[in-house]
Amino acid sequence: MKMFVSAVSALVALGALAVSANAADLVIYTSQPNEDAQATVDGFKAANPGVDVQWVRDGTTKIMAKLMSEIEAGNPVADVLLIADTVTLERLKQDKRLMAYQSPEAKAYDASLYDADGYYYSTKLITTGIMYNTQASMKPASWKDLAKPEAKGLVAMPSPLTSGAALIHAQTLVENPALGWDYYRALKDNGAIAAGGNGAVLKSVASGEKAYGVVVDYMPIREKAKGAPVEFVFPSEGVSAVTEPVAIMSATKHADAAKKFVDYVLSEKGQEGFLKLGYIPARNGMALPAGFPARGTIKVMPLKASDALKNTDTDLKTFSGIFGGNG
Repeated sequence: MKMFVSAVSALVALGALAVSANAADLVIYTSQPNEDAQATVDGFKAANPGVDVQWVRDGTTKIMAKLMSEIEAGNPVADVLLIADTVTLERLKQDKRLMAYQSPEAKAYDASLYDADGYYYSTKLITTGIMYNTQASMKPASWKDLAKPEAKGLVAMPSPLTSGAALIHAQTLVENPALGWDYYRALKDNGAIAAGGNGAVLKSVASGEKAYGVVVDYMPIREKAKGAPVEFVFPSEGVSAVTEPVAIMSATKHADAAKKFVDYVLSEKGQEGFLKLGYIPARNGMALPAGFPARGTIKVMPLKASDALKNTDTDLKTFSGIFGGNG
């Protein structure tokens, strides 16, 4: 009986959540950290007073699972997505789940950072580079340095089987003719460990358990500012990047509010909000957070979202074959 009451209570709670979301002027599904998501929504509401916004936050994988279950049930709740990577949104575009919108703010962005048809737009650059403990014997400057004898058994990296950013990173590096899958085989032969997410890598290097780590930029830069014994390097070959794109669902019931949100996060005001949170704005002409080098010195290696999507299953199998499938 208690189980039945709990189940009914849960269904009632979910029903209330759906009613609340449907009653809002705009529903956003995002993979931003909670504090970042709230700051983004607060900034949007300040620029658009009177718009009632509801937002749901989780990792991109879980957000997509929730969204797809809603689509299968015939009731997608989200109006707007603000999630980790363009490859996920490219899949939704190909499935005709996104609405095309040509934002007037796009003119301030490099064409490589948004979909030419207007289905999604990058909002920031979260690059992946190399961090090292200041007690390490070598100061890496190249991706290949992690395969040197000095780094043997001392490298940690997130697994593409766990981390979306790590998958984008691997797909970017293997497209570089000077690296490719042979680079990952060299890392494995040199004792590199690939497991978990970026947070685990940060902890491992900051604690001195490992000397070198492959990690997203803002984590070690923030920790260094707090006094952690770490440095972050943008390797000479370039870095990979996830760009936390924004997109409008084709099934949106609030298209006008959704377009306003897209315009806001792409606007100078919205980009200043991301800058304050410690991210590299995707918009041209913006400043960078403290601790980052000049934007012109950061080389982002190219990755075509449609090709990455097509190759994802094969790439995951190849990586798993090299490092094992535990992730």
